[in-house]
Amino acid sequence: MAGAGYKLFNTGDVLTAAQVNTYLMEQSVMVFANAAARTTALSGVLAEGMLSYLKDTDAVEVYNGSAWVASDDPNAIQNTIVDAKGDLISASAADTPARLAVGNNGDTLVANSSASVGLSWNPPVGSLAQPVINGGMDVWQRGTSISVSASTTPYTADRWQIATGANQASTVSRQATGDTTNLPNIQYAARIQRNSGQTGTSAIPFVQSFETTNSIPLAGKVVTVSFYARKGADYSATSSQLGLDLISGTGTDQNRVTTGYTGNANVFSSGVTLTTSWQRFALTGTVPATATELATYFIFTPTGTASTNDYFELTGVQIDVGTWTASTAPTFRRSGNTLGGELAACQRYFVRYGGEATNAAIGNATFYSNTGGIGYLNFPVEMRIVPTSLTVSAAGDFSAELPGVAAQNLTSMGLSSRTSKKMLAFDVGYGSNANFTANKMGLIYTLNTNASLGVSAEL
Repeated sequence: MAGAGYKLFNTGDVLTAAQVNTYLMEQSVMVFANAAARTTALSGVLAEGMLSYLKDTDAVEVYNGSAWVASDDPNAIQNTIVDAKGDLISASAADTPARLAVGNNGDTLVANSSASVGLSWNPPVGSLAQPVINGGMDVWQRGTSISVSASTTPYTADRWQIATGANQASTVSRQATGDTTNLPNIQYAARIQRNSGQTGTSAIPFVQSFETTNSIPLAGKVVTVSFYARKGADYSATSSQLGLDLISGTGTDQNRVTTGYTGNANVFSSGVTLTTSWQRFALTGTVPATATELATYFIFTPTGTASTNDYFELTGVQIDVGTWTASTAPTFRRSGNTLGGELAACQRYFVRYGGEATNAAIGNATFYSNTGGIGYLNFPVEMRIVPTSLTVSAAGDFSAELPGVAAQNLTSMGLSSRTSKKMLAFDVGYGSNANFTANKMGLIYTLNTNASLGVSAEL
């Protein structure tokens, strides 16, 4: 019978039928066309330990006393561990193989310590646009130090909006990071500071609302927001917390701060603990499949009365598809890829002219009488919508002149109804000047370094 072991035959021994069956037939590897042929051939003689090879499946099987089973090493990686074309075998722990399901076409395989098998599939970096514009706090068209009155919601660094409450006058300013080791590719940070002596303790959010066209590609996806932050020595938030909410909506091009979101929902709401040194943080959540809008909300909730260094600094904000940690998240990249591209991305929402030098040309104007005219400027990029507002430092900051005619200081400047997404048209007024006659063209220029025009197409 099978399992009889080994028998040594000596010269002259008689080989019996029972010995042939026991030591040869029942302990050989028998070859059959298929399982049915094996069943027919071995009917009534099955014995535990028999081995067979099936031609149709190329399988070696052993009879365990009740059934034919695969003879694979139980410690070997089994065929059943993979379920589909392209599956990979990884490990979830030492000596523990595990399946990683095939990714989507074009995905890249990355090491990811937070994933169960230590690897994950992610879209190639850059395959989806980085929706956070000016995440490196490079562009400050409105000025690099902006005083924010209490209970207001102004834009500060380009695309970044702050909302203060009562007794919360603040300053938002551009700061050099001073850390090229821990913050690669990042030169500047935004400092959000509650001014010394301010007593308001309501939450102060620092927000970017994303345009619908930049939000929709993230709908239904797991995303990670990563950023760098640190605090000032007098940072007064409870337990050194900086809150971050990623908020979705179902409307179109709404401003989360001033108008709110239709279908408002938190993708995640969490907090991180700051120190006075730069740290990178990463928070993950799943964007609803119905989302058409997103906004990042960094929330400083102060306590007590502000002192000199009651601030936090923020930079390197980006959103990536997939689950990432602070140590594995892709290196910071700008929405516009380069500094020039980032400026162009910002100018789609806001453009500032002037603010650089005295006697600097702003643009041309056509004079239709001796008291007024219309100026025009080409936008550096096509704006998001026809601009809705023109902010003038002061009309008296500008002057107009015709060739050979004495300059005339302007008394008024305003957005013209002829403005388009590609060109700014603005009405100008000035005191009567007989030499400024109809159908003449002249130059508008600055009278001081503060003279500027700001044109907004913000959400």
